[in-house]
Amino acid sequence: MNIIVVGCGKIGLTILSNLVAEGHNVMAVDTNPEVIEETNNIYDVMGVCSNGADCETLEEAGVSKADLVVACTNSDEVNMLSCYIAKRMGAKYTIARIRNPEYNDNSLIFMRKQLDISIAINPELLAARELFNILKLPSADKIETFSGRNFEVIEFKLRADSLLDGVKISDLRNKFKAKVLICAVKRGDEAYIPDGEFVLKSGDRIGLSAKHTEITKFIKELGVGQKKARNIMILGGGRIAYYLAKMLINAGISITIIERDREVCEELCEALPKAVIINGDGAEQEILLEEGLLSVDAFVSLTGMDEENILVSAFAQSKNVPKVITKVNREELISLADHWGLDCIVTPKKTVADSVVKYARALENSAGSSMETLYKLMDDKVEALEFKVKADFPMLKVPFKELKLKKNVLIAGIMRDRESIIPAGDDMLLAGDRVIILAANQRINTLSDILK
Repeated sequence: MNIIVVGCGKIGLTILSNLVAEGHNVMAVDTNPEVIEETNNIYDVMGVCSNGADCETLEEAGVSKADLVVACTNSDEVNMLSCYIAKRMGAKYTIARIRNPEYNDNSLIFMRKQLDISIAINPELLAARELFNILKLPSADKIETFSGRNFEVIEFKLRADSLLDGVKISDLRNKFKAKVLICAVKRGDEAYIPDGEFVLKSGDRIGLSAKHTEITKFIKELGVGQKKARNIMILGGGRIAYYLAKMLINAGISITIIERDREVCEELCEALPKAVIINGDGAEQEILLEEGLLSVDAFVSLTGMDEENILVSAFAQSKNVPKVITKVNREELISLADHWGLDCIVTPKKTVADSVVKYARALENSAGSSMETLYKLMDDKVEALEFKVKADFPMLKVPFKELKLKKNVLIAGIMRDRESIIPAGDDMLLAGDRVIILAANQRINTLSDILK
């Protein structure tokens, strides 16, 4: 597809690089000539150095032939205007990055309709939802939900004393009562879609799929269940912290936010009257300890500096805080955080890029499939996709044991009406089912792509 990315900051470049990796024809637009030059050199794409909300700029970028325009500059208003003009000039679909909390759900719905914007994406809100899901199940390092939250895939690392160490996957159902499926394993730098003969080892990062109640039951059986966080400390008072605190407060959870900027603290006090807002430098260990770090159930580091987030999270972990979550945007620092034992890392720009890639892939294949969801797991080495099964799928009512699937592909779950099914050999797909597919080290576009 022909795609134009307007705004090549951190979010824009991440989106652009993912779209290039998907094989799309991407055009970059930015007002900074150095950014355009660097983008051209690194990603081998064409670029236009000008204002992306200008009709002449968009015309030069080829907007009349664009299948998709993604506007992700630092200005919500520029993004909305760019999408509006692009649509009037012939672009088929548009995505606008809209971050300001003042644009609530009602105003966004109105603006999307009036400006004909296909999707509005809020990176900070998406990140906050990801964090909120993890804090609801603190034993997990990552949680992705499917089919209206009826089905989940979670990631967590097997500790040295894990009951799963040395267990063959085919023996799981005999050893544990919970109905779950281990659908992915990352060992070192390699990711696998394991078969029944695969033997788990301590240190593995595993992906577990099932409905939420079964996952909770399984975690308890393993003896690694953590109590639901009721008292949470957040470092940094930016937009992610605001959205997350609002969600947590609505869930009845006590929140303390530490922010060094006094003006930001005053704004948070007004916006979040039920939260405790502390004006101070959270990088100072004494402040963290004075404000009750040792008594919280979870610590979330959300400052604008990755290095600070990693260091302070490492300190919180050294004080045995039950759950520590770290925001890291720079790719080169994620491995450092992992080396320091920080297992739960959130990268907002990746979350946004995944959303755009999912939308683009669904548009590209809308005639032959109905992709509902796309997530990247195991450090982007595994994809989890949700498809709605259509009546013309060639393998309807064929038992899975008779299907010839590609290597490193797994049918991980089926949602039929309101029932969640962990599939076995005699199960089959019916029209109207929603099916979860896991694929390692390959790209799945349509449901038929899972077959040899």
